[in-house]
Amino acid sequence: MIQNSFIFLPKINIKKEQSIWKQGITNWNKFLTANKIKGISDKSKLIYNELIKQAKQALLEEDLSFFIKHFKQKHIFRLYSYFKDSLLFLDIEPFSKKDILLVGLFDGYETKTLIKSINLDKNNLEREINKYKLLITFNGSAYDIPMLKKVLKLEIKIPHIDLKQLCINLNYKGGLKEIENILNLKRPIHLKGSPFDAYKTFLASQDQEYLDLIIQYNQEDIINLKPIAEFIIKETWNKLYHY
Repeated sequence: MIQNSFIFLPKINIKKEQSIWKQGITNWNKFLTANKIKGISDKSKLIYNELIKQAKQALLEEDLSFFIKHFKQKHIFRLYSYFKDSLLFLDIEPFSKKDILLVGLFDGYETKTLIKSINLDKNNLEREINKYKLLITFNGSAYDIPMLKKVLKLEIKIPHIDLKQLCINLNYKGGLKEIENILNLKRPIHLKGSPFDAYKTFLASQDQEYLDLIIQYNQEDIINLKPIAEFIIKETWNKLYHY
């Protein structure tokens, strides 16, 4: 996906990008070796060649700052297939409107939970996130990331893919549970629905049993983000690349 992308070049929008693909110029190497490209002046072609060479070098060196700088947030998903072995799925559970109870992390193989007053702090979380190349959330742009910034003063430095916005663009509407239902993703019966009652009971009692239940809810959330990402990102790309 990323090496087929020209959307980061100045004045190249989706329609123009698709026009380039239709000419058989479907990746960076083909662009660089093409003498002429319909709709692109010789002067622009030289400028674009240099940017593509920079992109190739950045990808080789895994310098993701280049892509954060040159790609709009809605196009960051194009990095997914290249870095799919270095993804981190993240979801937070609130302690209140102004605080975080826990942060759940999933690397595609194992889950990890950072809990308030135990092992959740800025340094621990930052260290975990920076082990990976891409961060994936569901509605993280509107909720999780602002909360992490507000509560822990944490700045996310790796590219972030928000699956909710991609779902909306494909007309899959609703929260995480609704998307799970649409994709027929199963949960254990005791972890269906909302953990709201468990939250209330835990806050009132501080009982470990209810904290464990909240952790289980959170783990199901982040584990299910992986198949959602696989499906939604594939659908998003196919919709664009099917020109």
